[in-house]
Amino acid sequence: MIETVTRPHREHFVRWAERRPEVLVLSADLTSSCEADGFRDTYPERFFSLGMAEQNMMGFAAGLAREGFFPYIHTFAVFVTRRPFDQVAMAIAYPNLPVRLVGFLPGLTTPGGVTHQAIDDVGLMRLIPNMTVLEAGDATEVTSVLDVAQAVDGPVYIRQLRGEVPRLFPAEAPMQPGRCRKLADGDDLCVISSGICTEEALRATSALRAKGLGVRHLHVSTLKPFDDPAVLEAVAGVRLGVVTMENHSVIGGLGAAVAELMAEHGVGRRLLRLGLKDTYAHGAGKAYLLREYGLDAAALVRAAETLAGTPLGIEDADLAGVRVGTLTAAEKTEDL
Repeated sequence: MIETVTRPHREHFVRWAERRPEVLVLSADLTSSCEADGFRDTYPERFFSLGMAEQNMMGFAAGLAREGFFPYIHTFAVFVTRRPFDQVAMAIAYPNLPVRLVGFLPGLTTPGGVTHQAIDDVGLMRLIPNMTVLEAGDATEVTSVLDVAQAVDGPVYIRQLRGEVPRLFPAEAPMQPGRCRKLADGDDLCVISSGICTEEALRATSALRAKGLGVRHLHVSTLKPFDDPAVLEAVAGVRLGVVTMENHSVIGGLGAAVAELMAEHGVGRRLLRLGLKDTYAHGAGKAYLLREYGLDAAALVRAAETLAGTPLGIEDADLAGVRVGTLTAAEKTEDL
């Protein structure tokens, strides 16, 4: 079974910031919920609690950045993207300031319903000039994303994971800026996944390969800029087509980025995008929501069958047998 790491961001961030006195944390009344309480307790003079006033927090962070600091804003993804969108664009991105926007509970990782489910955050942040967009997919990327973000000369949005996080990738293989991970190779089907969907994709790709389907699987952690040549090579080199899989709306996120890339380079392959189909979700546990909205391993199998033009005979029991994460951790509902 894959290792499950509890609150990897909380412990690592404290150690990571120790020799970086210019790193500050700003919180919007969600300090413990966003695993910033360890930083607050260890470096109280570098921590600012600004209450439920996210628009003001963006301007405050911009001022700190102009004075040579690196503010790391910690709040839920909806409150760092949707609510203060204008302030992020005008106060932070327009002057290209090194503010790091750390957004927790992306997509369907919360049972809080539409007010807390950031299903459009990638699309919003991809729209903003100067903005880099990163997404952690496991415990290794939760910690290594900090080095990637800190090296960017400008604003960064991070889709971050919290709580119990599986380690899908070796600890000694950190996130690389602008580079995807090739998890499998094959000539029939290309699967491109991001975030928590990669764990689901791994379950399905194992079952698909067992049925004789050659699957090329890429995991993406840099959503903007989206210019890794390995993606273009992967989508152009398969026979049946491409499936993208994301914890986000199919509009504006990973699937849209892949579609744009394929269109611009004239790649004539069919593309199926797994994500929220221009709809809101509702409050429930993560496993239920992924199944209900077609973001789980079974949905990927159905997409592969569509591209292959034939049933593959893969049942739910087959997928459960190749689960890569810890079952109890994967199905545990996060608290708000």
